[in-house]
Amino acid sequence: MHRRDKGEGDMGAIYQEYAELVYRFLYSHTHDADWSQELLQETFLRAVDSIARYDGTCKLSVWLCQIAKHVLWQELRRKKRMDFMELAEEFPDASATDGETDAIRTESTQELYRAIHRLSEQEKEVVLYRMTGELSFRQIGEILGKSENWSRTVFYRAKQKLRKELEKNEM
Repeated sequence: MHRRDKGEGDMGAIYQEYAELVYRFLYSHTHDADWSQELLQETFLRAVDSIARYDGTCKLSVWLCQIAKHVLWQELRRKKRMDFMELAEEFPDASATDGETDAIRTESTQELYRAIHRLSEQEKEVVLYRMTGELSFRQIGEILGKSENWSRTVFYRAKQKLRKELEKNEM
């Protein structure tokens, strides 16, 4: 899609096609459904304002995720929420049989997030996009300006580090 092919009228179709991807991208950073939805709306408002500047040198999905990332970082600075990873709340597990089982699962999940937080920035981004954003390796590579194989490799290596870290903490 070239710049001359796009206009405000096409934004509805663009929203329909890419809103879920951008939402998952944002959710992988925030772990907050409501906040991600607010950021999604702001992202598309800014996209409408700047669609004329989209030159087609990157995929539209990448361009939208770049806007979303910019919106997120602006909001984090504004709200002084730079430690948003630590604010992630866990969803209760409805399949837990008792309070003790639920507490163990919650503790394990929290330990996993602490271990993820200790990864390098690239590893952390890839892991979170994959696990919480449920993005494909191809989508992750596009967003980060890398190849699909690069994102697979980074994810695999990060997963190995996480396993070792979690096994070390169990001992």
